[in-house]
Amino acid sequence: MNRRAWVLFTLVSVLWGIPYLLIKVAIEDLSPGLVVAGRVAIGAVIMVAIAARRGSLGALRGRIPLVATVAVVHVVVPFMLITYGEVHITSSLTGLLIAIEPVAIALLMMRTEPLSPGRVAGLAVGFAGVAVLVGLDVSGDRLGLLGAAMVLLAALSYAVATILVQRRAKGIPPEALAAGTTSISAVILAPLGLMSLPAEPVAARSWLALAALGIFCTAVAMLAFYELIAIAGSNRAGLVTYANPVVAVLLGVLLLNEPVGVGTVAGFALVVTGCWLSTRPRASTITSADRPREGRPRVRA
Repeated sequence: MNRRAWVLFTLVSVLWGIPYLLIKVAIEDLSPGLVVAGRVAIGAVIMVAIAARRGSLGALRGRIPLVATVAVVHVVVPFMLITYGEVHITSSLTGLLIAIEPVAIALLMMRTEPLSPGRVAGLAVGFAGVAVLVGLDVSGDRLGLLGAAMVLLAALSYAVATILVQRRAKGIPPEALAAGTTSISAVILAPLGLMSLPAEPVAARSWLALAALGIFCTAVAMLAFYELIAIAGSNRAGLVTYANPVVAVLLGVLLLNEPVGVGTVAGFALVVTGCWLSTRPRASTITSADRPREGRPRVRA
């Protein structure tokens, strides 16, 4: 990757590593429903403005059913699951569990991309890592197990969205797709947000955390990730999945005093190793389709 790609890679890794901390701060005074709805609404305003300025909104004509489906599996479902899940588990564990997404993608694409022995080993190692993380961090805690399960389902939803976009939304400009998905999501989530308005004064830091989630972790991160894909290709861009959990853990430990022991580090190492093994392409299968090309966005939040 060139210098610009590395700058974008670092930016996305940070921007997708801090949402778990910001969510934890925001839900201290705001309901999870309002945090999700507010974050998406802020992101939608920014993304629509950018897409309108670039004149790409017209590309959504005739594609609304697809965009609405992407909105549900890429934004509404995972954002809700992660935010409500963090009520019961730490931001550090949330970031670590999300790293299982590449394993979920490998499983979902078994029919079109048969699993090699190396990939099977990777899946086994990755799931072992999840078992270690969940077993050590929430052992015996029913609500903790519920929170961890919600985050894992969010990772699965992200995986479904990634595959859907790669296969069916190649012709939609990234900023237009992002504007469409966030706008539809904002409409879907608006009633929940309105029903969850705070009845008591809210600390300024909770509002600031919500604003940062919408501006930086949703709008800016999406645009930076799409540009990274255009420069470096989807395979290399996807490596941010391994980097952002590290940011999440460091912020959780340093700013929220969340505990991280040897077992947590070991579990995360297993997850990363498993993801790398399960998504590593064989040399004979690398073609021009794996090289950087415009219009092949992978989506995450």
